[in-house]
Amino acid sequence: MVKFMLKIAADLENLTNLQPQGGCDDPSFSYLFKLKCENCGEMSQRETCVSLGDTVPLPQGKASTNLIQKCKLCSRDGTVTMISGRGKPLTQEESEAGKYAPLMLFECRGYEPVDYVFGDGWKVESLEGTKFEGVDLSGGDFAEYDEKGECPVMISNLRSIFDVVK
Repeated sequence: MVKFMLKIAADLENLTNLQPQGGCDDPSFSYLFKLKCENCGEMSQRETCVSLGDTVPLPQGKASTNLIQKCKLCSRDGTVTMISGRGKPLTQEESEAGKYAPLMLFECRGYEPVDYVFGDGWKVESLEGTKFEGVDLSGGDFAEYDEKGECPVMISNLRSIFDVVK
């Protein structure tokens, strides 16, 4: 069992607190990424969708997980379990420093998450306090105008990494 912390970074112009719409532990927010089988190295062809609100019982015992998937090449089962309470929004300060903010912790058995895909359902606020909700980052960036602050706002250069956590 290995734990992977999904971390995100971006260039935030006149913005702060980039996070999923309902916060980092939003049960309806979908995380999309590819999975690499730890047994045979096969990479999933399409992105896998995982969210805190979706759980399935494990075949043995009383525990549950967020995803059980069989490798198409070696037929081994693997699981991905999300661990809430560890994520936080990406701030302006972290963005300026080029730092990554932790978003979600995944406990993986048999798989390694790779290639996170940014989608829709994000929120961010301007440095003047204007809230932008339902932000779609699937195109790789976001640009708007903050009427209250009378300035352009932008999200660009989106990046993500999965760090092994002990």
